[in-house]
Amino acid sequence: MASNKTNGGVENSELFGVPAEVIDRLGSEIPPGLTVSTFVILDINQARQFDGILLALAGGKLIEQHGSEPARSWTVNSNMALRSSVFSGLGSLALLKDNQPIAMWSFTAVKAADVSRLMVQFNQTAKQKLDLDPSLSNEAPATVAIAAPAAAKSLLRLSRFAKHRMGLVISGVMLTLFATAAGLIWPYLTMPLIDDVLIPWQKSNSELTSQQFFTALMPYLLGMVGAALVAWGLGWARTYIMSYLSEQISCDLRNETYRHLQKMSLDFYGAKRTGDLISRISSDSDRICNFLSSHLLDFITDLLMIVLTSLILLQLDPWLAIVSLLPFPIIAWLTHNVRVRLRHGFARAGHAWEAMVSVLTDAIPGVRVVKAFAQEQREVVRFEDANRHVLDSNIRINKLWSFFGPTVTVLTEIGLLLIWIYGAWLVSHQTITVGKLQLFVLYIGRFYVRLDSMSRMLADTQRAAAATFRVFEILDQRPTVMEPQSPVDPGRITGGIELRGVRFRYGNREVISGVDIKVRPGELVGLVGPSGSGKSTLVNLVCRFYDVTEGAILVDGQDIRSFPIQKYRSNVGIVLQEPYLFFGTIAENIAYGKPNASPDEIISAARAAHAHGFISRLPDGYDSIVGERGQGLSGGERQRISIARAILTDPRLLILDEATSAVDNETEREIQAALDNLVKGRTTIAIAHRLSTLRNADRIIVMEHGVVVEVGKHEDLLAKNGVYTRLHQAQLAVMH
Repeated sequence: MASNKTNGGVENSELFGVPAEVIDRLGSEIPPGLTVSTFVILDINQARQFDGILLALAGGKLIEQHGSEPARSWTVNSNMALRSSVFSGLGSLALLKDNQPIAMWSFTAVKAADVSRLMVQFNQTAKQKLDLDPSLSNEAPATVAIAAPAAAKSLLRLSRFAKHRMGLVISGVMLTLFATAAGLIWPYLTMPLIDDVLIPWQKSNSELTSQQFFTALMPYLLGMVGAALVAWGLGWARTYIMSYLSEQISCDLRNETYRHLQKMSLDFYGAKRTGDLISRISSDSDRICNFLSSHLLDFITDLLMIVLTSLILLQLDPWLAIVSLLPFPIIAWLTHNVRVRLRHGFARAGHAWEAMVSVLTDAIPGVRVVKAFAQEQREVVRFEDANRHVLDSNIRINKLWSFFGPTVTVLTEIGLLLIWIYGAWLVSHQTITVGKLQLFVLYIGRFYVRLDSMSRMLADTQRAAAATFRVFEILDQRPTVMEPQSPVDPGRITGGIELRGVRFRYGNREVISGVDIKVRPGELVGLVGPSGSGKSTLVNLVCRFYDVTEGAILVDGQDIRSFPIQKYRSNVGIVLQEPYLFFGTIAENIAYGKPNASPDEIISAARAAHAHGFISRLPDGYDSIVGERGQGLSGGERQRISIARAILTDPRLLILDEATSAVDNETEREIQAALDNLVKGRTTIAIAHRLSTLRNADRIIVMEHGVVVEVGKHEDLLAKNGVYTRLHQAQLAVMH
């Protein structure tokens, strides 16, 4: 095996293919004689901006080198591990110590294989450290994935939604404290009631009249009633305020999650199922709301009750209090061991639930396809399988819970039994009074009831924590198409487009390979090529649905990555092969891109799109309700409404993505006439399945395997007898 020496004797093994520039970047961080085991150059930073961060494993150290910043390093120990996750084309890498992240990095899916190799080598090194030091054999290496944080950490992340409502938070906490304290008053009155009234009355019944007895009794009874009323009033105010606060927090959480979804890039949606996202916004946020409005309030009340009761019991009789609290450490230990298993159980149940919802969101909108291919039974089986996973996940949780709940109940009853045994012995030795024993029984009864309630609340807490994590998993994602740090207002663009050396990858697969194109303002350019040649990807890049991997796209001489995304796209109009209409009126769908459009503007756009005729024949005209996704209209009618929608926004740059490929010849003529009105005075890039529709194009660009292979007019390209000619002949053969 060949090797060479660089950097003062550092060995650079060709087995690992470590380039000399990597060794140079690491510099003095590697002592002489040590080998670089493996490395990865991460391509983005934590802000999701393209960068070059070097991570290398050398001599039992993980070393980070970033630009001109001082290098950072961590000595690999047995309690450390690297964990990564890839989500929607972006990955996260975390260095864990004792299951807690101490450093985080980001990368794109292109680097996933290199990151995986680094993780394997790092974790093997950590395991070797464990094997070399037997004293650490009881300390297992970190195995908890980032996706399963502690419940408290997940739930505490909700606190940022309460920061601007601290007045309500403080009011709720204070009311809870006062209500809990008020609830402890009337049990305390039972001790003097028994010792000073009831027992003396029983011993000297003949010496006290009934009036004297009730006179002595009344202050205690009135005190109990008053304390109960005060506790009720404070409890009502506390419940109302905390419920109001929890609803506000849940509302903000849903709004922010949905707002964040709207910011996400298209690749995010390509990696997620609709049912999953719907489940996280609806079911998970509802579960969080229920926890905040009821279970969290009960938890705080129970905790205060336990603390205050313990203080009162210790003040009354320390030894009796210690005996009565003997089962408490066992319950605490049991709760600690159960909560982790519950958290993972609820995480599995949440994933099973979202998979079941995804089956519904697949099958119900696609019911026509299901019935057309007679696959009803198949969809039933799919749903039953998904539902069975939900059932299995919940049964696993219930098996654990069915043991935990009764065990806690038995331990609380043992605590009550202990206080009766020891308390009765103390009474028999005249150490305490009957009233004090009764007071202890009442307080310890409340203590264990609250403790039992808290332990049963454990399931709701873990369920809410799992739901919170799933929601924040969305909020923690960052769009791959980022807003510029120094934005340039595009204003009203003229429509000149230039693609310079554009390359683009989906993961490790390069789809666009070095494309150079110039489109003049107002020019109609056709884009053709066999399936998979990169046509749709190219227009997606022009629309900035994705960002180029290499090269640049310029509009009016300015890189589109410098434009604010929304302002740039307001200059772009798109007509898709499969137009999407929202549930609502035809007028609302036409005005979707310009909600404040007047009725005259809507009608004018519909006329230009050759849609006014069929709309006028509908019973309710422009107020006619189209079904979900426009199912109440034909394909050609939906397409003309889509064209009217584009005309109304008056875009300077127009994208036509096979707008006439899925309709008959007569409908195509109607749509083509509408498109002729649409493209006037606009820069247009038209992807066409039917090559005949591009006869009038200023230029036709032919793509194959992600590169431009031919450019010219229809007749010129036919004369070249190349790819375009082959496509044209294949289409003629199909038509005949």
